Amino acid sequence: MDIAVLVKQTVDMDQIKLNDENEPIMDNLPLKMDILSKNAVEAAVQLKEKYGGKVTGIIFGTERSTSTMKEAYAMGVDEGTVIKGYKKSDPMVTAGVIAEELRKAKYDIIILGDQSSDSYSGLMAGLIASELEINVITNAINIEIKDNTADITVESENEDVTVETDLPAVVSVAQEINEPRLPKVMQIMMAGKKNINIVDGNPKYEDDTKIISDKAPDSQRKKIIYEDGKGIDEIAKILKVVK
Repeated sequence: MDIAVLVKQTVDMDQIKLNDENEPIMDNLPLKMDILSKNAVEAAVQLKEKYGGKVTGIIFGTERSTSTMKEAYAMGVDEGTVIKGYKKSDPMVTAGVIAEELRKAKYDIIILGDQSSDSYSGLMAGLIASELEINVITNAINIEIKDNTADITVESENEDVTVETDLPAVVSVAQEINEPRLPKVMQIMMAGKKNINIVDGNPKYEDDTKIISDKAPDSQRKKIIYEDGKGIDEIAKILKVVK
């Protein structure tokens, strides 16, 4: 079974600070594997362990993305490609570049996180499936393979639903699908020695989108202190409004 897992590297959001203008300081921030990408990698490796085959990781990023690919290796990914050229966060462009890489080989299933921690668009699975003209299932919490089909359990608002899809297919996973493994020291050391294929994506951007403002909202605490339970009624009123 040939499994592709799409991995995203993001800045460590916990490390972002604001300047005097309330704008985020993005320079020299540490990078890490996106949270749901870890779930996607774990799901892909579990499928390999259950059904056999190979897992290929793909990152659309920069030369700095090799550290995240090595982490994916340590978790069980067999080989990986880093596509350079990621300069803007445009889902349409990203999907086109990744789909072009996916066309170079045949995959039975393509797995990725349901959304990313920096944009939360949730568009990537559908866009890539559209580019490749194959089925897409989103918000998966379980994947079972049967010959040339897959039974995918999807988390919905009222109840979980299991749907069947032909393969190949794109499947985006929810965080509830698994608990990503913590690689052992030996796996981390071996991952550091593995080769990473680095290619140029050369995406074509249309500069028709401009950021007007990315300032954090200005908020001030009222600094009201209640004593002896006198503020219970006031707090209750606020909670009712928020609800």
